[in-house]
Amino acid sequence: MLRRILVGSNLTKVIVITTILVIALGGTIRIYDAGESCPDWPLCFGTFGFNISEEEQERWWEENPDEIDSRGSGHRYTTFQIFTEWIHRFLAGMVLAPLVFLNWLILRNDERYGRDMATATKLSMILILWQGAVGMLTVRMDNKHWSVILHLGSALAFMMVLIWIWAIISREKKTDWISFDPEFSEKWKNKLFIVSGLTLFTLFSGTLVSTSPGANYGCGINGFYDSWPLCQGELLSKIAADEIVAKSQMIHRWSVGLVGITLIVIYLNMRNEFSKQNKGGSLLMKWFLAATITYVMNILLGGLYVLSWTVDGYLEILSLIHLLLASTSFILLATTCIGILMTSKYGIKDQVILED
Repeated sequence: MLRRILVGSNLTKVIVITTILVIALGGTIRIYDAGESCPDWPLCFGTFGFNISEEEQERWWEENPDEIDSRGSGHRYTTFQIFTEWIHRFLAGMVLAPLVFLNWLILRNDERYGRDMATATKLSMILILWQGAVGMLTVRMDNKHWSVILHLGSALAFMMVLIWIWAIISREKKTDWISFDPEFSEKWKNKLFIVSGLTLFTLFSGTLVSTSPGANYGCGINGFYDSWPLCQGELLSKIAADEIVAKSQMIHRWSVGLVGITLIVIYLNMRNEFSKQNKGGSLLMKWFLAATITYVMNILLGGLYVLSWTVDGYLEILSLIHLLLASTSFILLATTCIGILMTSKYGIKDQVILED
């Protein structure tokens, strides 16, 4: 069993799955307001464990007054909150990082994959170390919104490199799942690259909303339609320079809506062209359609989150799913772009999807 896992392709899959879990845990930390539950780094209240009683927390704050977080020295965290931060760090540092290093050792000099593999695995090593440093910065900055955005962006960049590694292996094994028709890819690549960048922007703007105190209340709590799809009963309002964070939800909604419309228009035009030429391009369309459907579904989920407000607050599990679907839509688009670049480089024709 261990020997099968240590095969480069299988190990890469394990790393991808672990990375998804680490990202999901990061989202869980946010919705349970646990981002500062381990105020020091890499330890947690000066220990390697997570079962820190309120008395132990109080004692640690007294001994380390300079480490008091944004909630003040009187705030106490539950064992569950501390555990979510602890397990996130453990998986990233003690499981994911060693696996990435092992993958680099196995694949870096494998002649079957050429120089691209050496570059990709080296980049994965650099990014996992960078991500650890950004994680430490996020803790030091008490989860400031810009540090959380940087942390998430670095995680997505790392995921893209892993998918690149996986795609290189698949190409060599003749099980390419993102090998597109060169002519069709060339025609649509610029539009897909641009809309992928815009999708990433909407993901970051959503992170700004969720990590800025009070920003998720920016459009009110008056239910349908005053709070969603309208914002404080308005479709659009003026935003001063000093109101960008306070009105970030309106900015996020408008950018999401425009990107959603753009995705739908691109897909419809793509399908129209495909039906006329009646040749390669179906695989590229399937990837883009999956990303578009995921994105549109997530728009509706975002509205459901806003409408879920009660006197006890929002239904935060919806916020977690909202983040994961947003990340998924971007990953699908970015993976499509990787496939386009590889098709352009190697000139691979559209193929039947095979099991890897």
